Amino acid sequence: MNHVLVVGHGPATHRLLRGLRRHGHRGTVTVLSAEDRPLHSRAPLTDVLAGRVGPNLLQAAPEPGVQVLTGTVAHALDLRRRVVHARQGATHTRHPYDILVLACGARPVIPRLPGAAGRHGRLSAGVTTLRGTADCARVRGTAVTVLGGGPLGVETAAALALRGTATTLVCRGPHPLHQRLGDTAAALLTARLQQAGVTVLGGRRAVRRDPGRLLLDDGTEAAADGLVLCTGVEPEVRIARAAGLRVHHGIVVDDALRTSDSRVHAIGDCAEHAGRAVAGHESALAQADTLARILTGGAAAHRPTADLLRLRTHAADVACVGTRAGFRRPGLRTVGLLDPAGRRYARIALDGDRIAAAVLLGLPQAVATVSHAARRGLPVPSDRLGLLLGTPSPPPANGAPTPEDSLVCLCNHVTRQQLADAFALGARTAPALARATRATTGCGGCAMSVDTLCRAWAGTGQREPEPAS
Repeated sequence: MNHVLVVGHGPATHRLLRGLRRHGHRGTVTVLSAEDRPLHSRAPLTDVLAGRVGPNLLQAAPEPGVQVLTGTVAHALDLRRRVVHARQGATHTRHPYDILVLACGARPVIPRLPGAAGRHGRLSAGVTTLRGTADCARVRGTAVTVLGGGPLGVETAAALALRGTATTLVCRGPHPLHQRLGDTAAALLTARLQQAGVTVLGGRRAVRRDPGRLLLDDGTEAAADGLVLCTGVEPEVRIARAAGLRVHHGIVVDDALRTSDSRVHAIGDCAEHAGRAVAGHESALAQADTLARILTGGAAAHRPTADLLRLRTHAADVACVGTRAGFRRPGLRTVGLLDPAGRRYARIALDGDRIAAAVLLGLPQAVATVSHAARRGLPVPSDRLGLLLGTPSPPPANGAPTPEDSLVCLCNHVTRQQLADAFALGARTAPALARATRATTGCGGCAMSVDTLCRAWAGTGQREPEPAS
């Protein structure tokens, strides 16, 4: 293998480039990025929207020896000649390859909503999706409505409220994330969002968008100087399908992440592995790690990751493992906690001492520990109440994670103890902890947790915690 060409420059590509360098790839690598400022990750876009970070913080440092061509849109793939055709401004460019990696991601689904888009599908003034930093700049006005009750809709609404915008969240279900959380936890999430300044209108459907307002199916209106569409995504497969690669929902790949052409691989949200497409950030990073080993001669096969959702919002710490159907499997033991006054909830289904399914809300330490255990297939501590409340427990003999061992940064495998060690050695701010440990530099979902830990340790006025011996 000599030259690797990658189409797309999102988090999966960034992880792949790091993996190729780590595993000793000696050939050349070129990346075609449709964006002028490629993102390290789309996940922290809501932090940009809230004004917590600047857009430049989402850009990754370039990998040594990698040529990144920004503003280059791939539009055709010639499998026989092994060439990708692209446009860079008004210029047509050709890019040969020995190995091609498609990391095209996904594109937003635009609902058929009168007034939201023009005749040719171009979004109307004041209407946007949220896929890049330029989209953040387009969200203007004193009153903004977010359409969609999924994870991105919740995170976007919370971010807008945090920056002081009058924000309304409209969703078809009775509560945001109702399908994932269930009645009780979803109602608590609604309460937390309302406490954070978001007006939640559940069980409603948008029927028309007019300048300054969104009309709903029950005749009510939501003020909308701006409208943000968080109505789902679909795999970006257009050039793959046109080239004749096998496509179902996504670009179909095998365990080696190969497409129907052995010289072409696909990773991330554009890829469909084992019948699963748009599998999320965790799966994209795992695919990139596997492919980096394969392309450098290693023996590896991709295995589906745990179905894990972790919400990125200051309004509530939320995590889901598996689906609600997972709680109905026979032979499982269920552990739960309900604290309506504190708006805290937990329900964990255990198969022996392993997690089969889980829903947690308002329990940040438990969210980190349970997410790590589910991701790695580890046993949970025997002190179930201590697990949920985040209280210390004796070191388990079965290898389960202790609170100190609990993973705070899932993307880069950074534990609470590693953060504590870095803090004690002088990394006394969240950016310094990020530089020392790489925490927060993946999906960004742990940024709030890292900031909270840093503030708590700094507030003691002491040198604690001491580094681990």
